[in-house]
Amino acid sequence: MADRFRITLAQLNATVGDIEGNAQKALTAWRAARDAGADLVALPEMFITGYNMQDLILKPVFHQTAITRIRQLAVECADGPAMAIGGPTLDGVRLHNAYYILQDGQIKAEVLKHHLPNFNVFDEERTFEAGDVTGPYVINGVRIGSPVCEDAWYEDVSETLAETGAEILLVPNGSPYFRNKMEMRQNVMVSRVVETGLPAIYLNLVGGQDDQVFDGGSFALNPGGALALQMPVMAEAIQHLDLTRTPDGWRIEQGPLAHIPDTMEQDYHVMVLALRDYMAKTGFKKVLLGLSGGIDSAIVATIAADALGPQNVRCVMLPSEYTSEASLDDARAVAENLGCRYDFVPIAEGRQAITNTLAPLFQGTSPDLTEENIQSRLRGLLLMALSNKFGEILLTTGNKSEVAVGYATIYGDMAGGYNPIKDVYKTRVFALCRWRNDTHRDWMMGPAGTVIPPRVIDKPPSAELRPDQRDDDSLPPYDVLDRILELLVDEDASVADCVAEGFDRATVEKVETLLYISEYKRFQSAPGARLSKKAFWLDRRYPIVNGWRDRS
Repeated sequence: MADRFRITLAQLNATVGDIEGNAQKALTAWRAARDAGADLVALPEMFITGYNMQDLILKPVFHQTAITRIRQLAVECADGPAMAIGGPTLDGVRLHNAYYILQDGQIKAEVLKHHLPNFNVFDEERTFEAGDVTGPYVINGVRIGSPVCEDAWYEDVSETLAETGAEILLVPNGSPYFRNKMEMRQNVMVSRVVETGLPAIYLNLVGGQDDQVFDGGSFALNPGGALALQMPVMAEAIQHLDLTRTPDGWRIEQGPLAHIPDTMEQDYHVMVLALRDYMAKTGFKKVLLGLSGGIDSAIVATIAADALGPQNVRCVMLPSEYTSEASLDDARAVAENLGCRYDFVPIAEGRQAITNTLAPLFQGTSPDLTEENIQSRLRGLLLMALSNKFGEILLTTGNKSEVAVGYATIYGDMAGGYNPIKDVYKTRVFALCRWRNDTHRDWMMGPAGTVIPPRVIDKPPSAELRPDQRDDDSLPPYDVLDRILELLVDEDASVADCVAEGFDRATVEKVETLLYISEYKRFQSAPGARLSKKAFWLDRRYPIVNGWRDRS
């Protein structure tokens, strides 16, 4: 009986739908494991298909192709270490989320996911059938139990595996990021190792998929909860992990402990990785955005430069007669500091032409929000024209505060293909700008230093659609607005809860009304990186037509 066992952990970036590309990544990891003398190479949950597939997995030709490719992998990996890889499987007509064990040219075992998550961004009860809890599988004489992702969050599956002879827990995951989730994961897995007395290896997917980012951060715990391995976050990595048999059972030999950054850095890295992968996985190379001289477009331009390189970012200033000289100067300064292309496209002439065209129909009416929004929609038209002509994805720049209360023009500044800051409240945008000016990491492709001039951060926010306009003419101050939104959106609090925290009832009721009546705008808005458990899209699904108002 062997007293040592080596597992190669492949924390890799899968692409949803790219079955062959994902299979090739798995083969690359398998070869690295073979060269390192590993007994087993492990890949994350649903790696062959990418994750989260949503209803794509229900298409028969898709899941059948994935199953066939896993069978081929078994043959290709016959002469070397075993492979554990996530993918779909069929039990008759029942589709399951499975973890395949491949060895000696065949499928040695299929572990079926038992607990199917049906909350936040997950709808697995819609797409999969729950599998029965089974015992461990055996690789080179070692009995391994693999609770699949959600199964590890409940004690029953791990306890059953321990009771049926498992010596090691290997947990494959497709766990997306939200703030402080790493601590939650580690606390859950400490509970599992304490309950079972077994070492546990938590292997997570990495990479962006639509709004979600799988943040990696795989780790391993010995019995008692001691951290034996910490892999990096937001990055692909292959790590060989050695276990030794002792009189008290298997123990993981101490491995490297990667640094886990604070939440500000993780949030920023998520936005960079989300945009980088969104571009790479859809085949686009370049982006453009309207650079207004304000703080939101400045941080989006910086994220884009860090994700793609400044040479792949076009910044466009589209001034009207209401655009201040300070905004003109600030927009140019941001583009020059980042090293991005800067284009200047005045809209006054086009706006006048539209005004003249509408004059017969608008006769007898007074100027109002309609005329202000013409400016925004004209900018959207011009930016989309550039996007079409040059094949550059248009980034939108609305923060979560604006997206929440509809302080944005549909078909205007909301036009575009991706919004990096969609889940960032305005007050956090200020903090992120200051953090980025003070911080540079090797994963950032933009320049170091004060790329966002302090005056951009410090000046009062304004849409500049009329003379002397300021955001707080229409909205509460952002520190007030953001806390009310955190209560109503992120914490599902009532109006009374907000009032109890000290906010004016009329202000809270106004914010709640704006939140509900803006749902139709969010329904048509661009996707953006998910940073919280209540991001707008899959996390929070509200009706467009909604007569409810909390007036209790």
